Amino acid sequence: MSLTPAAVERVRELLGKRGKPSAGIRIGVRTKGCSGLSYTLEFADAPGPMDEKVEQDGVTVLIDPKAAMFIFGTEMDYVEEKLQSGFQFRNPNEKGRCGCGESFHV
Repeated sequence: MSLTPAAVERVRELLGKRGKPSAGIRIGVRTKGCSGLSYTLEFADAPGPMDEKVEQDGVTVLIDPKAAMFIFGTEMDYVEEKLQSGFQFRNPNEKGRCGCGESFHV
């Protein structure tokens, strides 16, 4: 898992605005949408015992162990456009996405 400079900066901003100490953000996947899986992001107060830890440019991303096999090799980006902004995931393991882009399958 890697992060673009834009994603690193946005994660840093979010953690700074949280108002309490954090171990980082945790990325996972859950069953959702037309294609089966969607990404989840949450603040992590502490690392889980089996979390994979990715540190990049002073930012820590924890990967839920149940999600690791689905997101191996993924690049996380943060994109700001006129009508929307958010994190985007470029996952080489994806075999397809639903029409709205909310879910994927491997």
